[in-house]
Amino acid sequence: MSNENILVDARGKSCPEPVVLTRKALESLSGEELEVMVDSPVAKENVSRMVKNQGFQVTIQEEEGIFRLVIKK
Repeated sequence: MSNENILVDARGKSCPEPVVLTRKALESLSGEELEVMVDSPVAKENVSRMVKNQGFQVTIQEEEGIFRLVIKK
């Protein structure tokens, strides 16, 4: 079993693409964390809402306009 996080870099992408990319990554998630990077408050809210609706926990960190969402089951 790998301890590596899966990273989705959705910076510069407009909705719904960050949500679609995150949803695809969640389908292959097997116990690891998923990390999603976005640079839009709208994408941050949309991805966060979608993963919470699917029963995941999300922690959001912001640094210099980049939002890092760490998603766990």
